[in-house]
Amino acid sequence: MNLLQRFKEFIQQQDLFHQKDKLIVAVSGGVDSVVLCELCKQSGYDFTIAHCNFQLRGQESERDEEFVRELGKEYNVEVLVKKFDTEKYAEENKKGIQEAARDLRYEWFGEIISRQSAPDSYRVVNRQTSNVKRETVNDKRQNEGSSHDPTTHHSPLTTHVLTAHHADDNIETAMMNFFRGTGLHGLEGIPLIHQYIRRPLLPFWKKELIRFAKENKLEFVEDSSNQSVKYTRNLFRNEIIPLISKVYPQVKTNLQDNINRFGEIRKLYQISVDEIKKKLCKVKNGEVHIPVKQLMAYHNRALIFEIISGYGFTEKQVDEVIKLTEAGSGKFIQSPTTPHRIIKFRNWLIISKEQPEDGEIIIIDEKTKNVQLSIPIAIGINFQFSILQTTNYKPETTNSIACIDADEITFPLILRKWKQGDYFYPLGMKKKKKLARFFIDQKLSKTEKEKTWVIEMNKKIIWVVGMRIDDRFRVTEKTKKILKISLETS
Repeated sequence: MNLLQRFKEFIQQQDLFHQKDKLIVAVSGGVDSVVLCELCKQSGYDFTIAHCNFQLRGQESERDEEFVRELGKEYNVEVLVKKFDTEKYAEENKKGIQEAARDLRYEWFGEIISRQSAPDSYRVVNRQTSNVKRETVNDKRQNEGSSHDPTTHHSPLTTHVLTAHHADDNIETAMMNFFRGTGLHGLEGIPLIHQYIRRPLLPFWKKELIRFAKENKLEFVEDSSNQSVKYTRNLFRNEIIPLISKVYPQVKTNLQDNINRFGEIRKLYQISVDEIKKKLCKVKNGEVHIPVKQLMAYHNRALIFEIISGYGFTEKQVDEVIKLTEAGSGKFIQSPTTPHRIIKFRNWLIISKEQPEDGEIIIIDEKTKNVQLSIPIAIGINFQFSILQTTNYKPETTNSIACIDADEITFPLILRKWKQGDYFYPLGMKKKKKLARFFIDQKLSKTEKEKTWVIEMNKKIIWVVGMRIDDRFRVTEKTKKILKISLETS
């Protein structure tokens, strides 16, 4: 079976894309991407060419751009070109050149996908300058519509970006990940599918692509930087793998087989991890509660990482989590990339979002019957206010209802978040107590404290919402009117 037939068969087997899909082929001008274009053309796919000019090799970069433009003319397809000041971006963001180029490349691909998925399609043909020109396409594609969702595996009439990564790239990546220490997921190499990205050449070796190019008399350009060992990938490609091949001639094939094995192992591993996480992790009010004793009984650092990684924590913070399990209540560690924290509370670890310090302040006047909290951490909380005329009324005593002597109340009232220094006289006590101390007595977690609201009057707290009223405003046998405040959640 020749390369074209295997290419078609692989796409069908993996359901990478369909015949009517719109394809954006990333083309550098090298043999890999040129072969990908030819395979797409011979397979009858509708595609556009996208070229990144990173401006890192002077005239050679300009040569590559012009070559890709001419290639677009040969195939009679759209050409999208973007120039990047890669060195400036790398310096400003404190990244290596290769990492900076990769970030810029995929960020632009995302922008292209967004445009292609919009109601209007655009043709971007940049033949003279680096500025992108757009004009509406009045052809059959405009009538086909678009239902692209970059997070799905496949949907009808979808736009995908195709890159020309092949089997040699894959084993180089797996080796670099192994030495870099990325864990099991890194040993799977380059993902075949990631959001809108598809890599249909992954099962094919570089030598197969070169042979196809010769058979089809394809022209391409050579990137001189591919020979420079200052780039890590080139060091593996040009020196390390050839050296290993002298001892293990089948090293490439063996590595590719290992990548496939690790992929299968990863699937089994994920099933096991998901089952354990389901047993350990209990979601309560938007927080994840994990029992320390059960977690540590597994004696497994990988499990801890699998639990915390989804909240922006890194593998290097696993040791911090282990130390946290032995720390006192209230201690926590912070995610470096998201507003999440892991808090130690008694015998639990709690993963929660950090709450903003400043909360909303709501003024409640005498005519108020209903108050709906609108802030993000309190959606669905509703207060009902009513005045009851009564004699010998026995007040309800639930956490969601506060019965106050209305004659002791002067409007307006203020509903706000509690703050350090707040105090009140808890019902049944004649001495004041700071809320911070009261919360300790109530054994509240850090996040439960952060979500606590109070209703106050003239700087006197009358109700710690959902917990206790102030004794100074309690209903007595002399009470004639009661202010009833009901707390409802939806």
